[in-house]
Amino acid sequence: MTMINATETVAFLDLAAMHTPLRDELTAAWNQVLTSSAFVGGEAVAEFEKQWTDYCGTAHCVGVANGTDSLELILTALGLGPGDEVIVPANTFVATAEAVVRVGATPVFVDVDPDTLLITPEYLWSAISARTRAVIVVHLYGQVAEMDLIMAAAEAAGIHVVEDAAQAHGATYNGIRAGAFGVAGSFSFYPGKNLGALGDAGAVVTNDPVLAGQVRSLANHGRGSHLLHTAVGRNSRLDGLQAAMLRIKLGHLDGWNRHRRAVHRVYMDAFAGTDVKTLATLDGGEPVHHLEVIRVPDRDRLIAGLTERGVETGIHYAHPCHKQPGFSRFDRHRLPVAETAADHQLSLPMHPALDLRQAEAVAELVLELL
Repeated sequence: MTMINATETVAFLDLAAMHTPLRDELTAAWNQVLTSSAFVGGEAVAEFEKQWTDYCGTAHCVGVANGTDSLELILTALGLGPGDEVIVPANTFVATAEAVVRVGATPVFVDVDPDTLLITPEYLWSAISARTRAVIVVHLYGQVAEMDLIMAAAEAAGIHVVEDAAQAHGATYNGIRAGAFGVAGSFSFYPGKNLGALGDAGAVVTNDPVLAGQVRSLANHGRGSHLLHTAVGRNSRLDGLQAAMLRIKLGHLDGWNRHRRAVHRVYMDAFAGTDVKTLATLDGGEPVHHLEVIRVPDRDRLIAGLTERGVETGIHYAHPCHKQPGFSRFDRHRLPVAETAADHQLSLPMHPALDLRQAEAVAELVLELL
């Protein structure tokens, strides 16, 4: 049995361990931006937008201030507002629904698949009404949803598909990367993401040049030109310093994702045939395992035991969106899968600096405590 030393702490996420090998590269890029003084826009932003466009396999990328803004800017550019409905899975971070409410539209929460905890075509169909204008498909935990059937359902219904790919940097479904399926894809580069900045940052990717232009204008105070504001916009621009950091880290993303898959395999092998419920992988999918989520009957006791032995954990998410107090006015009915998952799901340590020995020890400790 692989043991965790009494003095050892297994971090849920270790950003310092990820950044230490890149310190010289990051410092050089930082100094270059300091020298150029291109702090908002500039060469670093343009170059990162081009690199992220190429990586995602889309035609356009617009860097913005954060992932929540990217969702709101997409919905605004699509013309959504009061009277419109947007379908949202209940099992997601609150920012997904927050963006819908911020543009004045109504989030319609739906349940998720019990094996993947992702939105499905069936749940999408069940929620479509005459007021439905869009669905936000969340590629949660690093896995792309069942996009072939979801896209077909949305096309038949005549609604937009927006991808919330904040947890799915580099994930694919049938060989296509997250963000390249719908009318637009939203990314967060919050530091803890698979590709994280050294602060807040985000991006919108799309194949629609008109939509890309609208998002870029709205994110820059509605500018049509430097002195002419053709719309009421906002200030949501990607910092030059963050773009420079993201350019360096993008070169390591695929390697980091490969290590995440190796860590995931350790967990899966350990939990096979046990009472620990893991997430299923869709046929044709290649997840990037942003989070390693399991479901167990007595979560609080397990957390306490793991904490006592130096293992950090997280809960994603303790309350589904439709049960959050700020969204209570949109709660129309029970969503049993999301509600049950909220009581039992637990996120184990998962990051590119996690040693496979540590992952094995964590898995063995989970089974021992259960």
